[in-house]
Amino acid sequence: MPFQLLRIRVPSGFVLAALFLYFSQPTWPSLAIGLFIAGLGLLMRVWATGHLKKNDQLATSGPYALTRNPLYLGSFLIGTGFTIAGRNLVILIIFLLGFWAIYGGTIRLEAIRLQGLFPEEYALYRGRVPLFFPRLWPIERGDGFSLGQYRKNREYRALIGFLGAVMVLVLKICYP
Repeated sequence: MPFQLLRIRVPSGFVLAALFLYFSQPTWPSLAIGLFIAGLGLLMRVWATGHLKKNDQLATSGPYALTRNPLYLGSFLIGTGFTIAGRNLVILIIFLLGFWAIYGGTIRLEAIRLQGLFPEEYALYRGRVPLFFPRLWPIERGDGFSLGQYRKNREYRALIGFLGAVMVLVLKICYP
């Protein structure tokens, strides 16, 4: 079951985003609150990708010292923030249920993959760092943020999508 969900993760996100943008009813206050939360999520993703060297090294510094899944936490905050900005309870519920269904399996499969790639290191890391909801203080400093690594991981695409969604919400407020 999780493998089928993984295959629809990105396409379902685009479908949900289109439904969200169509059915949203933003106001300036909801937009401000939602963008604050979504902005925190975007910053979390930027910070995480600046520390991530996929398949080469287990990321344990920066946000990876707070949570084992900072990219997914960032996505969760972005999605939650935008659903708050759009003021549609049905879309919020669909997002929360869909996130839990799809990313729950993704997180489990990724843990298995990392355990295979970095058996001893991941076992120690897993014992010290929470799965999803972050701890309040880091456990190790490690390498600093790398803008080059951020670009290599192509996370700028999330920023482009973020800005596009903000533009649509602003247009919906200005031209209801």
